[in-house]
Amino acid sequence: MIERTEQLLGTYLKDCRARLDPADFGYSNARRRTPGLRREEVAQRANISATWYTWLEQGRGGAPSAEVLNRIAQSLLMTEPEREHLFMLAFGHPPEVVYRAPEGVTPRLQRVLDTFEYSPAIIKTATWDVLAWNRAAAAVFTDYSLLPPAERNILRLMFLNPGARARQNDWTSMARFIVGAFRADAIRAGATAQVSNLVDELCSHSSEFAALWRDNDVRVHGEGTKRLHHASVGMIELEYSGFAVDGRPDLGLIVYNPATAADAERVRVLMAG
Repeated sequence: MIERTEQLLGTYLKDCRARLDPADFGYSNARRRTPGLRREEVAQRANISATWYTWLEQGRGGAPSAEVLNRIAQSLLMTEPEREHLFMLAFGHPPEVVYRAPEGVTPRLQRVLDTFEYSPAIIKTATWDVLAWNRAAAAVFTDYSLLPPAERNILRLMFLNPGARARQNDWTSMARFIVGAFRADAIRAGATAQVSNLVDELCSHSSEFAALWRDNDVRVHGEGTKRLHHASVGMIELEYSGFAVDGRPDLGLIVYNPATAADAERVRVLMAG
């Protein structure tokens, strides 16, 4: 079984190496008998022995350390799913999660949000920064485009923004839920270090957040109901569902559907106004 696993690992490395264009790395394409990078080129990029890398591809190099495997994955320009598959072949488990703050969403993902015409929808990071939103979300929640990027954070809005707080029908229950779900998301994404400054800031400005954070409550942001009070249209009830973004473990999609036809009409009024 171990020998079979090493052979699968070697074959996968060879296939990944073969698909790369040497010219993209500044290497000449001349005098190459096979497509892709040479083994010694991959080894040089990964800062490992060319002999040992050759053994890995031949299924007789043994299991490398996680650090070395990460260097090999980087040298082969592997995507995150490809790197995860590499670790599954080598160790039987995915790599340790290393959080990378996302820079934005693709136009295609933004178009997905925009298809929910009267259903507010947002893309949030593991640290609960709102990265993208549709017109309905801007009308019902807040126009995030008017906020500096650092203030487009759900926890900052919940605990430090009086207007956002006033719109919550049951602020206490919602605040407890949000803190618990935020804690779970941050840990799952390996972002505990990234949230420390945010947590310190919230604790220093909100005794309520500090108390909830000390409770160590953990929640799952799956499905539920959210009720918001708007001065112009009254109460809006929304049913929300959370979704993972495939290939982007750092992001989460939340869609809020109006619970009734009357709630949908209230959303339309807000968007028109």
